[in-house]
Amino acid sequence: MSQSARRGGTPEDFWAIPEEERFHELIGAELIEKAAPSGEHGGTQAGIIGAVQGPFHRRSGGGGPGGWWIATEVEVLLETGDIVRPDILGWRREHCAERPTGMPVKLHPDWTCEILSPSNATHDTVKKLRLYQRVGIPHYWIADPRDATLTVMRWNQDGYITVLRAERHEVVRAEPFDAIEIAVGTLFGDDPPEG
Repeated sequence: MSQSARRGGTPEDFWAIPEEERFHELIGAELIEKAAPSGEHGGTQAGIIGAVQGPFHRRSGGGGPGGWWIATEVEVLLETGDIVRPDILGWRREHCAERPTGMPVKLHPDWTCEILSPSNATHDTVKKLRLYQRVGIPHYWIADPRDATLTVMRWNQDGYITVLRAERHEVVRAEPFDAIEIAVGTLFGDDPPEG
């Protein structure tokens, strides 16, 4: 089934999909199959994890302040009844003392990051953006491997505010991980800058 194809739209339809085949999300009563990750998608996901997990995962991080639980591809049941599987997500330990467990996780994250694929760009930049806005997820990143850009948004009750839009050659401090500098190109497979 292609990413654009939809079928059913109830939680029962979602949970009826065998776990090993459930690469879907339930958003606005639409059952949406996630795109199969390309090399660019997987590499970007690894690049972002590499940038934030060391300094922020655990109580105190390697070279950073710690204070987060960072994960990938976790099914999250939002209070709206929607079920999402962000590419990367994190919970602040001050809101979530224990590592989120179970399936689905019922505590919405403090940060989500979606990596765009040609077949899901509108899904991530419109439907999920609106959903994350509605439930108040504080930080939303969109990484686009096609043009090597990072968009960083902060929640506001009137809509997400874009606080940063950066290109491959830039070194940035990206909320909520602005305690460290991130060379944007490294998120997309570039070697770290020398010096």
